[in-house]
Amino acid sequence: MTTKLEITLEYIKNLQIVRPKDLSKANLPQMYLYRLLEKGEVKRLSRGLYEYVGREITEKTTIAEVCKMFPKAVVCLLTALQFYDVTTQSPHKVWIALENSAWRPDARKYPVRIVHMSGMSLTEGVITEKIEGVEVKIFNLAKTVADCFKFRNKVGLDVALEALNEVRRRKLATSDELWKYAKICRVAKVMRPYMEAIQ
Repeated sequence: MTTKLEITLEYIKNLQIVRPKDLSKANLPQMYLYRLLEKGEVKRLSRGLYEYVGREITEKTTIAEVCKMFPKAVVCLLTALQFYDVTTQSPHKVWIALENSAWRPDARKYPVRIVHMSGMSLTEGVITEKIEGVEVKIFNLAKTVADCFKFRNKVGLDVALEALNEVRRRKLATSDELWKYAKICRVAKVMRPYMEAIQ
């Protein structure tokens, strides 16, 4: 007969990364999480965040961990470009967008780079992807390119141009999609000459 502890372990194995409140939502007592921690089946990643010990670590592991810890964050800029495989950049931190008034995680404790957005800049172009069992909010590719131009002082104009060229070359987004987000991000004038050069 399957024990409650085994059910809890299987639940954690499926999610890969959990917070104690995830167990409460599944009607599993949190004490089983701590028992599994003592047995070495589960490992503590940081305050309030645990992982199944046998899970496979990939280059996307940190993204999943950050988004589990900060569920309101939207993956953006360099991390989004890396996720879509349209950049030669390899960011050491996870770039996330948060609302202007949102609580700001301490970047010294967590591997994050934070940009603040508001209104349609934060809500438009958001899709949900599943990374290592974690639902991750991330901007779509056209919105990410527009964001790179908007935050070119942070990521570099060369990164924005590389992303735009790669997206157009591989037909990963249409001109209409790029224009839509350029307007939302208020960078249509900035992007226009580059867009026209690669039509």
